[in-house]
Amino acid sequence: MRLLAQLRQPPSGKLTAMSATPVPDEEPRKWLRWLGPLAATLLLIIVIYVIHRELTRFTLHDVALQLRAIPLRHLLMAGLLTASSYFTLTCYDALGLRYLRRSVAYSRSVFTSFIAYAFGHNLSLGALTGAAIRFRLYGSSGLTGTEVATLSGFCSSTSGLGLASLAALSLLLSPDDAASVLHVHRVSSWLVAGTLLIIIVGYLSWAVLSKRAFEFRGWSLRPPGIAIALPQLILGVLDISLSAGVLWWVLPAHSAVSFVTFVGAYAVAIIAGIISHVPGGLGVFESVIVLVLPQLPTDALLGSLIAYRALYYLAPLTIAATLFGAHELAEQRRRLTKVEALAKLSLAPVVPQVTGSLVFLAGFVLLMSGATPGIDSRLATLRQVLPLGLLELSHLAGSIVGVALLILSRALFRRVQIAYHATFWLLVVGIVASVLKGLDVEEAILLVIILAVLTLGRDAFYRPTSIMEERFTPPWIASVLVVLIGAVWLGFLAHRHDEYSNDLWWTFSHRADAPRMLRASLAAVVLATTFLLLNLLRPARPAPGVAKPEEIERTRKAIGASESSLANAALTGDKRLLFAEADRGFLMYQIAGRSWVALGDPVGPADVHEELVWRFRELSDRHGGWAAFYQIPGERLPLYIDLGLAALKLGEEARVPLVEFSLNGPERADLRQAHRRAERDGATFEVLAAEKITELLPQLQRISDSWLEEKATAEKRFSVGAFSADYLGNFPLALVRCEGHPVAFANLWPGAAKQELSVDLMRFGADAPRGAMDYLFIELMLWGRQQGYQWFNLGMAPLSGLERHPLAPAWHRVGNFIFRHGEHFYNFDGLRRYKAKFDPIWESRYLMAPGGIALPRVLIDVSRLIAGGMKEVFAK
Repeated sequence: MRLLAQLRQPPSGKLTAMSATPVPDEEPRKWLRWLGPLAATLLLIIVIYVIHRELTRFTLHDVALQLRAIPLRHLLMAGLLTASSYFTLTCYDALGLRYLRRSVAYSRSVFTSFIAYAFGHNLSLGALTGAAIRFRLYGSSGLTGTEVATLSGFCSSTSGLGLASLAALSLLLSPDDAASVLHVHRVSSWLVAGTLLIIIVGYLSWAVLSKRAFEFRGWSLRPPGIAIALPQLILGVLDISLSAGVLWWVLPAHSAVSFVTFVGAYAVAIIAGIISHVPGGLGVFESVIVLVLPQLPTDALLGSLIAYRALYYLAPLTIAATLFGAHELAEQRRRLTKVEALAKLSLAPVVPQVTGSLVFLAGFVLLMSGATPGIDSRLATLRQVLPLGLLELSHLAGSIVGVALLILSRALFRRVQIAYHATFWLLVVGIVASVLKGLDVEEAILLVIILAVLTLGRDAFYRPTSIMEERFTPPWIASVLVVLIGAVWLGFLAHRHDEYSNDLWWTFSHRADAPRMLRASLAAVVLATTFLLLNLLRPARPAPGVAKPEEIERTRKAIGASESSLANAALTGDKRLLFAEADRGFLMYQIAGRSWVALGDPVGPADVHEELVWRFRELSDRHGGWAAFYQIPGERLPLYIDLGLAALKLGEEARVPLVEFSLNGPERADLRQAHRRAERDGATFEVLAAEKITELLPQLQRISDSWLEEKATAEKRFSVGAFSADYLGNFPLALVRCEGHPVAFANLWPGAAKQELSVDLMRFGADAPRGAMDYLFIELMLWGRQQGYQWFNLGMAPLSGLERHPLAPAWHRVGNFIFRHGEHFYNFDGLRRYKAKFDPIWESRYLMAPGGIALPRVLIDVSRLIAGGMKEVFAK
C-alpha cells in the first residue's frame, strides 16, 4: 500500500501486416510472469477461506447490525484521524522534495500527494500506484523521472520507518500482550523488536554520520542528515499511529485492547497486505486482524473493518476523484488561455490512470452490490412502484455492467477511444440499474462522480484501437479473477442460510434475493471467462521480418513530411517496420538477441506516436523480448517512461543553427583557415541530385572501400547506412572534387520544411586534400543556409555531457571513465572536441530500456547491432 511499486504499463494495439522473415523464439520461461499473479489469487482464496470459517456462526445481517452500532462520536473521531493521517502523508512529499533540493509549490505538492496516496492505497497494481501519478503531476514542475522515483522511494522508506518503529515499541512496551496477540513466544517478540531497532538505528546512523552515498543498481542516494532523517522518523511514526487510530476507534469495545498492543498487530496486518500484492491489501489485512484479535467478536470486528475501509480508503478516494474532476473542470473553463494550456500538459497524462482506476472501482462496487441482498425498507418501496421484470433485469444488468467495466478499465489506461464511449454509456446504465435494483443511492452517486471525471477527461482518449485487440497481461487477469471470486464468495456467504435447489434458478419474486444473486453471478462469470479465453486463445500474430522493397516505398510519404532527418534511416533496408494505420507513420527497429531496438521516435504526425510505441512494446513482449528505444530526445522521455522503461543518457547531439552560421569573426578563424587550405589544394564542392550519381558509383565505391580499409573497420548498421547503389540512389550527394576527380562524398538526409539537414555516409579517398572533412562540413552548412535549412545535425557525441558529480548514478561515472580513457575503442573526447568547433547547440539523447539486470544485456545488444557484430564492437 505504501511501498513504491514498479511503474508498469501493459502494451496494446493493432498491428498491420508484415513480411514473414521469422524471429527467433525468444519466449523461454514466459510462464514465470504468471507466478506473481497466481500467488496473489491463491492467497485471496486462502483469505476467503479464513474469513468464511470465522463467519460460520454469523450472517451479513449480523455484521451490518454491528456496523450500525458504532457510536457516532467514534466515527467522527476516526474521520478526524483519517484527515490528520492524510495531511501527514502530504508532509512526506514536502520532506522528500526538501531532500531532493527541489522547490515545488505547496499547493501542487499537497494536491499531487493526496491523489497519489488515495489511489495508491486502494489499488496496488503497478499502473495505478502513486508513483505513476506523482511522475505525471510533478513532471510539469520540472522533476525528472529519476527524481520522482527517488521521491517515491523516500516516501516508502518513511512509512517503513514508521511501521518498524511502532512494531518494535509495541513488542517492547507490552511484550506479554503483544506475544499473545501475535501468537509468538515472548522471547521471539523481543528478538523481532531488537532486530527492528537495529535496522532503525542503522539507518539513522548512516543518515547522520556517513559521508558516503548508498549505491544500489545504479542508484546513488546521499545521506539525508539529521535535519531530514529525524523528521522522517517522526512523520512515519505519526502517520502509522494516526491510521491505526482510525481502526482502533471503531473497534467494538476498543478499550479491551490497549492502543500500544493494537499498533503492533496493525503494523503486522499492513505489512502482510503489502507483501500480498492484492490491491489495497483487501482481505489480507482483514484476515490478519481477525486472527490476531480473537478476543473480539468476529461479526463486530468485521463491521469495524468495513467502517475502517470506508473511512480511510473509500472516502479519501472519492474526495480525490472529486477534486481531480473539479480541477479538470476549472481547466476546461479556461480552455482558450495560455495558463489552461500549460495546466493541461500537466494533467492530461494522468487522466487515463485516474479514470481507469475509478472505472475498475465502479466495476468492483457493482459486482459486490449485485452479490449482496438489498435493504428491506428500500426494496419495499420499489415493490409498490416497480414491475418485477424491471427489478430482475436491473439486478442482472448491474452485474454485467460491473464485469464490462473491469475489462474496459484496462483499455482506458491505454487511451482507447471506443473504450471511452462504451464506458460512458455503461456507467449511465449502471447508475440507472443501481437505483432500480434496490434504491442504492450511495452507489449511484459514486458512479455519477466517476462518470463526471470520465467526461471531463474525454480528450485524453483518442487511440482508434479495437477493444478486442487489447492483450490482457497476467496481473490484469489476476485482478479480474480476484474481484469475481470475491463477489461470488460474498454472494454465497450472504445467502448461505438459504437452502440450495435447482428451482432457485427459475424463482422470480420481489423477495427472491438468492436467485437473483445466482443468476447475476453466473452471467458475470460466463461473460468474464468468455472474454478472457478469447483474449488468451487468440492466435499469435505472425512474426515481423526485415522490410521488403514495397514496404520501404510505403515509408516515403511519412519521411517526406518528417522534420527530423533521422527518418531517412528507414531507407537503409536493414530494419524492420511497424506501420500506423493508413501508413500515416511508422516505427523502424531491429532485433539483436532479446533486445527489440527502435531507432528514434516514431516517424509521422504526433498523434500516432503513442499508438506506435505501445504496439511496439506489445510486439516485443509477445515474443519475449525487451523493448528499447535508441537516440530519444529529452523532451519525449515521459512517453517512454509510461511504458515502464528507464532512461539512460547516451550522450549529446550537436545541432548547428544555420541562420547564425558563417565564417566571419575571430571565433571562426580555425574554420576559415581549414577552408582556405582545402581550396588552395584544389578542392571544389557541389551537391548532386539523386538521379545524377549513377555514373559516379564506381568511383564512389573505390573511395568507400579505401576509407574502410584505412580505418580497418566494417560497414556500420542500424543507425547509419551502408554503401550500396540502391541506398545512395535515394538522396542528394555532397561531392568534393580535387582536380576534377571525386575524392570525398557524403549522402544527405534532408528534413521536411527544411528544418534539418544532416549527412549519413561520409567517405574520403586516400588522395583527398588535408582538411577535406572540415571543408565538406563548412560547405554543406553554407549550402544548407543558402537553401533555407534551419539546422545542421552533426550527430551524437557518445558519452558526452554525463554528470560528473560524486553522487551521480553509477552509469554516469562509468561513462565518464570510458569517455576519458576509451580511446582504443572509440575517440570519444576527440569527436566531442571536433564537433564543438562549429559552435553547436548540444541536446541530450537517451536510450530507453528496461532497467535492472536486463539493462547490461540491452546495451551489449545495441552496441552489437550498430557495430555490425560483436567482433566489430571491440575493433578499433
